[in-house]
Amino acid sequence: MLKKGYIVITLLIAFTLLALFLWTRKANAPKITTKLPNSDMTITSPAFKNFERIPKDYTCDGEDINPPLDFSDIPEETQSLVLIVDDPDAPFGTWDHWIVTNIDPTTTGVAPNSVPAGGTQIMNSFGKLEYGGPCPPPGKDHRYFFKLYALDTLLDASSIQDKPTLLAFMKNHTLASSELVGLYSRRDE
Repeated sequence: MLKKGYIVITLLIAFTLLALFLWTRKANAPKITTKLPNSDMTITSPAFKNFERIPKDYTCDGEDINPPLDFSDIPEETQSLVLIVDDPDAPFGTWDHWIVTNIDPTTTGVAPNSVPAGGTQIMNSFGKLEYGGPCPPPGKDHRYFFKLYALDTLLDASSIQDKPTLLAFMKNHTLASSELVGLYSRRDE
């Protein structure tokens, strides 16, 4: 009985430390405005509209490929674009599905199952460089944010290896931003 008590206490301490770690990581993350004033830049998809369901093909339940995306009204002075796809509803904090930097500013979109022109992919929360589609636990809808940023510079790919470093760098170089939100859940259909 005494051993069981130690195991329970140890597990409680471990979960408490994990929760504290995740909370401090989120609290210390750089903040970026997702909509800048006077920005007409847009990101859309012919596969789904804003706040509509993402088709199964673009999720782990389908082909697990990126959906088609369209970019418009990129500011003239843009030197590069950044695309971040993440899920803020993940159980242990925001889950990164795709991060692409140094996209050519003349790019008008991304075809399914492809990397944007000139883009450099950064490791996502799956531990992969490539797109990882929505794959939430069964239950409620998760929101998937497809965020497009116009930057006034190119990034040094060797110095930007993770999302926190990227966000800190972008803080002083973002000209415009836009987002598209798709929904997905793994309910029985």
